Amino acid sequence: METMYETPVLAVIGGSGLYNFKELRDIQTIEVDTPFGQPSSPITIGKLSGKPVAFLARHGIGHIFPPSEVPYRANIYALKSLGIRRIVSVSACGSLRESFAPGHIVIPNQIFDFTHLRQRSFFETGLVAHVSVADPFCEALSDVLEEAIKATGATYHRGATYITIEGPRFSTKGESNLYRSWGMDIIGMTASPEVFLAREAEMCYATMAHVTDYDVWHTAKEPVTVEMVIETLFKNIGIAQAGIKNMVSLIDPDSRCDCENGLKNSLITNPEYIDPAAVEKRSLLVKKYLG
Repeated sequence: METMYETPVLAVIGGSGLYNFKELRDIQTIEVDTPFGQPSSPITIGKLSGKPVAFLARHGIGHIFPPSEVPYRANIYALKSLGIRRIVSVSACGSLRESFAPGHIVIPNQIFDFTHLRQRSFFETGLVAHVSVADPFCEALSDVLEEAIKATGATYHRGATYITIEGPRFSTKGESNLYRSWGMDIIGMTASPEVFLAREAEMCYATMAHVTDYDVWHTAKEPVTVEMVIETLFKNIGIAQAGIKNMVSLIDPDSRCDCENGLKNSLITNPEYIDPAAVEKRSLLVKKYLG
């Protein structure tokens, strides 16, 4: 029997602890397979404030995937296949600025991709696309996120450049100070390629980044540790859940955004040379442009 569900107005990618809402109703779990493999975890769908919302555990149930091995393409494609148009990423980050203190929330508007082992695009040989990501995060969804976080009373910062490093190790002091000299504001390991894949999938994407530490540049503070990250995230879980609940309440399911045209004019391969198998594998993404 086919599972029936309403199309979620929002997908949340983050830790499994985010799912434990007392208010979450009509919960069901959906197994999804994609042309890019299986996502990190089954997708949980439930209702908050009367609206359906989806949750996906980025690192898998029990945190089994390191940052470089998260199946990013499968995750985004799976959410797209459910008809979802908006994603909010909830993640930990280190601060590269004195004013971004542990416990604060940052809503970035720019990203610097400093990873090198990941597949950053859905498009490969046989079907090439060059998507525009001058402004990688969705401004409209970030507006909703800001209003939602503001209502929680938490200290937050709107606008920052997020540098994504490969990981899984933390930075050296030399690296951390270099990133600061480049003008980076926060540092993490998972925003790329999620944000770019979301744009290729024509989905709105915003990030709720929780500052857990001062990385290692801050000589007056202890160097970042896993224990430090987990402790701060645990303290912030209530804020994250309240922010998500507020977002769901604020979202107009019928609202539209330019992100839904992210692939327009991006496909460059000569139609005579397009590989039909490449199109079939990505039909969910390109069918409106290639038929």
